[in-house]
Amino acid sequence: MIAMGLWTVAHMGHALVTSTRDFALMRIPLAIGESGTYPAALAATSQWFNLRERALAIGLFNAGANLGAIITPLLVPVLVLSMGWQSAFIVTGLFNLVWIVAWWAFYKKPREHKWVKPDEVAWIESEPAVDTGKSSIRAVLRHRQTWAYMSGRFLIDPVWWTFLFWLPDFFSKQFGTNLAGFGPPLVAIYLLADVGAIAGGWTSSRLIGKGWETGKARKFAMLLCAIIVVPVTFSAQAPSMWLAVLLIGLATAGHQGFSTNLFAIPGDLFPRYSQGAVVGLGGLAGAAGGMLMSKYAGMVLETIGTYTPIFVVSGFAYLLALVVTHLLNPRYEPVKMDNPA
Repeated sequence: MIAMGLWTVAHMGHALVTSTRDFALMRIPLAIGESGTYPAALAATSQWFNLRERALAIGLFNAGANLGAIITPLLVPVLVLSMGWQSAFIVTGLFNLVWIVAWWAFYKKPREHKWVKPDEVAWIESEPAVDTGKSSIRAVLRHRQTWAYMSGRFLIDPVWWTFLFWLPDFFSKQFGTNLAGFGPPLVAIYLLADVGAIAGGWTSSRLIGKGWETGKARKFAMLLCAIIVVPVTFSAQAPSMWLAVLLIGLATAGHQGFSTNLFAIPGDLFPRYSQGAVVGLGGLAGAAGGMLMSKYAGMVLETIGTYTPIFVVSGFAYLLALVVTHLLNPRYEPVKMDNPA
């Protein structure tokens, strides 16, 4: 609630700025608030779902995040063109307030929730978990599993943020799409991303249910997702906008399915008291990769003037991420922290 509260205040505060400098400064509390949301979401998923269901649950909340990316290109242009750009921040910020009220009213741990039956609690807690202990950034950095998670985030997060930020510019330059026309292609892309998020989580959860080892199930699902991203390398050469939409949509589906299984690593392998530190370090690594990718994309577009190199990097990032995470975490072994309470 604190993270979302800060995010919401900063989000709506953008409507008050009057200069580029003020706009940039307002992004700082926005980023601080946003940084707390995924660690909280993954922690909640770890509390409510055992490893047989966890990836599917992560896929569902990833799909929920994509719902915003679907609504945005439909809603925001209408608001901007009819009521001014400030209304885009105010109206969308009101959605955050609705969520905060719902979270405050409904979220509790399974044992504390009046709607959860004893047999449901028993199912959730059928996976042994260590809930109490002490952890630190230094402690979790001693483990290869942390570096596997961080490396994966470093390599794939930049691709997702590149898609979010640069796609309107790509469609504008490549196919002459304007503000009012961004909606349909972006909606199609993020609908495919929703499918990928749920399918990626379902695949590994299904394999675990059939008796596969957790690590093998996660990595096999990640391999399938990495493969379907590769055709995005040809997006800049697509002869039509809708073929480009299909190629990019497959890539976003692959990203979401891949990330769904990557996000399961902290919950699968770390005690609950240390998962927040691991997720936070992953977010740091992803943001660092995002900064580098943003610089790279700007340099490519300024010097070469084509999106081809950007799509090529994006197309092979996931295969590289899978190789790196496997080399760092080949046996997918649970971590035993040195300092439990």
